[in-house]
Amino acid sequence: MRLVTFEPGGPDRRVGGGAPRPGLVVGDEVVDLADRAVGLPATMVGILGGGPAALERAARVPRGPARRFALASVRLRAPVPRPPKVLAIAQNYAAHVAELGRPVPTVPTFFTKQHTCVVGPGDGIEVPRVSGSVDYEGELAMVIGRRCRHVPAELAYQVVAGYTILNDVSVRDWQWRTPTFTMGKSFDTHGPLGPFLVTPDEVGDPHQLTIRTWVNGDLRQDSSTADMIFSCWEQVEHLTTAFTLEPGDVVSTGTPAGVGAGFDPPRWLVAGDTVRVAVDGLGELANPVVDEPAGTWGEDIGWSGDTG
Repeated sequence: MRLVTFEPGGPDRRVGGGAPRPGLVVGDEVVDLADRAVGLPATMVGILGGGPAALERAARVPRGPARRFALASVRLRAPVPRPPKVLAIAQNYAAHVAELGRPVPTVPTFFTKQHTCVVGPGDGIEVPRVSGSVDYEGELAMVIGRRCRHVPAELAYQVVAGYTILNDVSVRDWQWRTPTFTMGKSFDTHGPLGPFLVTPDEVGDPHQLTIRTWVNGDLRQDSSTADMIFSCWEQVEHLTTAFTLEPGDVVSTGTPAGVGAGFDPPRWLVAGDTVRVAVDGLGELANPVVDEPAGTWGEDIGWSGDTG
């Protein structure tokens, strides 16, 4: 299955379409999984939290009376708009480690991206006012489908609900100031995700997928997930040694060689660029690059300052 979160108002974000809702892509249409005739939860996290039974019900939806929309007429959001957690691994492709001149890691190194950084296909990646060192990182991401802890690598495939694409946008100067990476990885709009959440039966072996990234049509990253140092399953085992993973959590599995920081001089993103990431079987995730809008902090978040 190809699952999405969508607004029926249209791909132009200026057209209001009501609250985002989960959907199932069938050909050139999207079936509304939030339709009352379906009886599924109205959010992607809710559906994933229902486990295999909820996904099996979603698979049967096309045979029922649920509403349908033309895929071209809807606005796709991130398939999981507000993941409970966004976890990403650093330096997990051998060629990427080599381009940065770093030693091959012997232990997975994970960092968090705040879930407020997540945006969908077509949404703008903002160049922040405080930095011009904005980089792209095309990645395969796993979406967790069940609450789990202490998962052995050989069983890790059982907790993955599906796969999607994440662009791990990074503000390099902020990233490299501290060892945790969190600030430089979590700027608003710096977590494009999508366009689809594709179930494992359609993907096959996640370690044999071509992954490519273009900037303005210039192919920058061209690799295979076979170049991973730590497999998807080893990553799940490592994370669940420490803490519980939950339905809707996103685990991004690292980026291949070809990032902007690997060029001499670096090739940072600037307003007017378009970044496109493609992974076998998962479609393409494309986002324009824009300057962060001007305004005060209160205006940015819609706060009037009136505490009365």
